Amino acid sequence: MALPISIRTMLYSAWLLSALLPLTASGAADSQLDYDQALRSKPDLAHGQSLFETCTACHGERGAGVVDGSVPAIAGQHHDVIVRQLVNFRYDRRWDLRMEHFTDRHHLSGPQDIADVAAFVSAMAVTRTSDYGSGEYLRHGREVYANLCRSCHGRAAEGSERYPRLAGQHYEYLLRQMHDMVEGRRPSFQTDHKRLLDPLQFADLTGVADYLSRLGS
Repeated sequence: MALPISIRTMLYSAWLLSALLPLTASGAADSQLDYDQALRSKPDLAHGQSLFETCTACHGERGAGVVDGSVPAIAGQHHDVIVRQLVNFRYDRRWDLRMEHFTDRHHLSGPQDIADVAAFVSAMAVTRTSDYGSGEYLRHGREVYANLCRSCHGRAAEGSERYPRLAGQHYEYLLRQMHDMVEGRRPSFQTDHKRLLDPLQFADLTGVADYLSRLGS
C-alpha cells in the first residue's frame, strides 16, 4: 500500500537532512582548519600587499570602503578578525556575492594567502568615516553601547583579536550588519550575541550605529 503524500514528504525530508549533515560537518571542519592554519602561518606582508590589489576595487586603496556603507572600512582591523571573516565568506558562513567570489581558492589559494592579506590590511592606517546618523539618538546610543557592547568591543570600540574594531565604521554599514544579524543573514553569528540584539528597537540600533561611526572622528 502506498504511503500518504504527507508521510512520504516527511520521510524524504528526514533522509535529505541526514544526507546533508555529514557535508555540513565536513564544511565546518574545513572552515576551522583554514582558520587555525592561517593563524599559525607567518604572514608575508609583501605578498599580502599584492593580494590586496584585488580588494581595492571595492574597499579602495586605503581600505576605507564606501561612505554609503555598501562596503566597510577594513584598514587597521584586527588580524584575527579579518582572517575569521575571510574564512566565513569562503565557507558560506557569511553572505556577500562579491566577497564569496574573491575569497574562493582562485583568489586566495589557501590559509597562507588569507594570513598574508589579513596581515597587510591590519597594518594599514585606520580610516574614519564621514557617514553618520542624524544625531537624534546619539546620546541614547552611547548609553546602549556602554551597557551592552563595551565589555567585549572595548571602551572606545577599539575591539581586539577576538572582537572587531567598530569605531569609525560607516553608519549605514553598522546599521545593516545589526539588522542582518537579528534577521538571520549572518549564519556564523553567535546565538548569545543575537539574543543580545533581538530586543533592541529602532532608536537603540540607529543610536548605537551613529555613536560608533563618530568615535575617533
